[in-house]
Amino acid sequence: MIAYFLLVHRYPAQFKRLFKAIYMPGNQYVVHIDKGSGANLTEEITDFLTPYQGVEMLESKDALWGGYSLVDAELRGMARLLEMDSEWTHYINLSGQDFPLKSQNYIRQFFAAHPGKQFIRALDQARERPDTMNRISHVFKEEHGRMTATGIARPYMLGDTPFIGTQWKAVTRSFCEYVCHDPGAERFKTFYSNSFIADEAFFQTVMMNSIDHGTVMNDDLRMIDWVPDGDIKLRPRNYDENDFEQLRRSTDLFARKFDAEYETKILSLLESHLKSPAAIRYRGSGEVPQTSLAARELELTSARPTQTSRTIAGSVSTKTSAPMQENCISHDLPKMETGRESERLCN
Repeated sequence: MIAYFLLVHRYPAQFKRLFKAIYMPGNQYVVHIDKGSGANLTEEITDFLTPYQGVEMLESKDALWGGYSLVDAELRGMARLLEMDSEWTHYINLSGQDFPLKSQNYIRQFFAAHPGKQFIRALDQARERPDTMNRISHVFKEEHGRMTATGIARPYMLGDTPFIGTQWKAVTRSFCEYVCHDPGAERFKTFYSNSFIADEAFFQTVMMNSIDHGTVMNDDLRMIDWVPDGDIKLRPRNYDENDFEQLRRSTDLFARKFDAEYETKILSLLESHLKSPAAIRYRGSGEVPQTSLAARELELTSARPTQTSRTIAGSVSTKTSAPMQENCISHDLPKMETGRESERLCN
């Protein structure tokens, strides 16, 4: 069974279509609505979810793009999912503008074929993304609805190696138990609570610097088309009906992003696709999705002397890999302020 955490801040009608597409009895679901989205959105979604079993609403708090509040919401969601049911094996996080490319039967079969694997993008931050090191080398604060750079420099955690990727993941229950409850994860929570864009680095860093969590597949199982947009280095393009064939053929499990105010036909096409044999039955023979078909095994050894080497299954990707670029507004200076507008640009 699968546990889903859904982070929502707008578009209730689109959320309902997403939820219907991923709902399956036995799965568990926790939904968090950004407190700043207003009571009307919360009430509408709560009413919609009432008939469904295995679904809970998480206490709404502000979820500020760039802030640790996004990590906090996800940790609270993970912890609640662990309490709700003891049988689920994998955790998946989604936004309200994602959509599945495969049915729940297919997804369950996929994870059964890849037991113990963590699907999360993880790169050595200092080596592969040195342009982002200011996110952790200086202290940042969430204050009055915005991110503030204090200008205070700080060293990184002694003996640990920072990693970075995207906020999207499909990870095992055992990892969720560790990151939520193990004392070994506390130092990471303390440090990253004062960092910038922690949701793209916190979980990767915990995974690669703590106990052995198994093979980490350098893949988040999402089909995303990253495109440049003005001052934003990269943003996810909204898919439309012209992308259907590519989406239909993808071996990824999910895609993002979709905007029902921009185009709705693509969602209707995908809803029909989910009923097709190709989307219902996983026919793999041990292979992972398209981003890892040409996978090479990389041995990444942590700087921590007591840590064993960790294996990441890398990939030659056929889709744009977000970690190789900034995926939001460029923040080259260590001192700046970021308002809520950034969240709307980057979600």
